[in-house]
Amino acid sequence: MTIKKVLYIILGCIGVALGAVGAVLPLLPSFPFLLLAAFCFARSSEKLNNWFINTRLYKNNLESYVQGKGMTRKTKVKIMVTVTILMSIGFIMMHAVPVGRIVLGCVWVFHIAYFCLGVKTIPVKEVT
Repeated sequence: MTIKKVLYIILGCIGVALGAVGAVLPLLPSFPFLLLAAFCFARSSEKLNNWFINTRLYKNNLESYVQGKGMTRKTKVKIMVTVTILMSIGFIMMHAVPVGRIVLGCVWVFHIAYFCLGVKTIPVKEVT
């Protein structure tokens, strides 16, 4: 096994762990961490990838997005609110770095635009 695959497996495991915590805690988003896990497991191990895509965590949070169907409104709002709160903390802490605030503001605007316009909103009944 190469070092690259081992790093992907480690990152994938961290992504699953943080995604599981994020599924329970409202402040931590599970979606980006589970997406990281899916990416890493797909590049590291077919066995881990198959296990991960068959977990309830994957099916409840990522499956419809990965299949290109979209996300439920609740999932989109949860992600946008969490990222807005976390980026606001960074924005406040960068009071002496105007360029950093501009970059962070641009990233935030792109994030909101992507989730509002780029990700299709699907009804909850389509997810199951």
